[in-house]
Amino acid sequence: MRSRVLKSALLAAVGALLAGVLATPATAGRSATAATDAAIPASQAAPAVFTHPGVGVSRAQLDTMRARVNAGAAPQAAAFGQMMNSRYASLSYTPHPRAVVECGSYSNPDYGCTDEREDAIAAYTHALAWYVTRDTAHAAKAIQIMDAWSATVRDHTNSNAPLQTAWAASTWPKAAEIIKHAYGNWPNSGRFAGMLRNVYYPEIQNGSNSNGNWELSMTQAIIGIGVHLDDKAVYDRAVALYRNRVPAYVYLTSDGALPRTKPGDGRDTRDEIIAYWHNQTTFVNGLSQETCRDFTHTGYGIAAMAQVAETSRIQGQDLYPEFGERIRHALGLHATYELNNPPSWLCGGAVKRGLGPVAEVGYNALHNRLGHAMTNTEAYTLARRPMGTNNLFVAWETLTHGDNVS
Repeated sequence: MRSRVLKSALLAAVGALLAGVLATPATAGRSATAATDAAIPASQAAPAVFTHPGVGVSRAQLDTMRARVNAGAAPQAAAFGQMMNSRYASLSYTPHPRAVVECGSYSNPDYGCTDEREDAIAAYTHALAWYVTRDTAHAAKAIQIMDAWSATVRDHTNSNAPLQTAWAASTWPKAAEIIKHAYGNWPNSGRFAGMLRNVYYPEIQNGSNSNGNWELSMTQAIIGIGVHLDDKAVYDRAVALYRNRVPAYVYLTSDGALPRTKPGDGRDTRDEIIAYWHNQTTFVNGLSQETCRDFTHTGYGIAAMAQVAETSRIQGQDLYPEFGERIRHALGLHATYELNNPPSWLCGGAVKRGLGPVAEVGYNALHNRLGHAMTNTEAYTLARRPMGTNNLFVAWETLTHGDNVS
């Protein structure tokens, strides 16, 4: 453990140095919109005092969720039933901790990968179930799962280790926030916090130059870890990564003829950028770096973008005014072509659908809270309610965020 802590400290120092590099503008001379995205206003630092529970869903939203479920009101009542009928909500659920989680590409090999992600979702499921029902058996089950992992896991290995770590660490803090700050009786909460700091954070703190959903999932995990640890430096690290990745993941016409690039990613020529965007050559509002790969991976990126913005809003920072247009257009474009055939200029006229249960957080914030018309996103969202879980890192967002502007 001592070597692990020293490794964590060294990586944290490197990450702090890199944060200054990553916070620079993507390309000098870009549009005014690009300059706004890249700047870091003084108001956009970590909050002086963190709000708890405050990862992805606020206490006010949890209270509205509970009231609506208990009143049998839509959409929360049906969403709660869906969650409680899932295997994750079973009080006989058994955690599957491993000391070393080894995950290759597409989780092949899968030595603890599926178990870890699903155990994190189960912990979050039981935390939400406790919040609604106040049945302490659900809180105890969430604690049992989190304690099992914090007592066991020491590392993530193989090629998918960074993504696996990000997915699990996107969910663990959500469960931990509810249990620690709403339920309260958790003797091993400090050990769990140590797990987040010493096992998960070092694996993801420096981001990724792979497809953008990797780094966006990392960013979601990092901001959640920062909130749960009350760590301003970790929180600011997440925002620095987010500021440079989001404009390089979702295109707006104000970016210019080509999509923006992340500083230091090594893709500087037109041919390199187009290859990275999976050979798409026509750029429109909301197009993602992974649109022409498939909508499923794009959905991972969109979900993480919205979750980071939602956490920032809860913490009093609110990244929606700066990045909401990218989230709104990304949801709109992909919802449109989940519902309709694409034009010939988009991915050669053929897209791989499967956006997934990723729309509720962004739709609720941008349509319900901020009043933007989102016709195709609305159609997609309402037709798929209640949205459940993708069994990776997105779970129960109709329950927590469906028409919930608390």
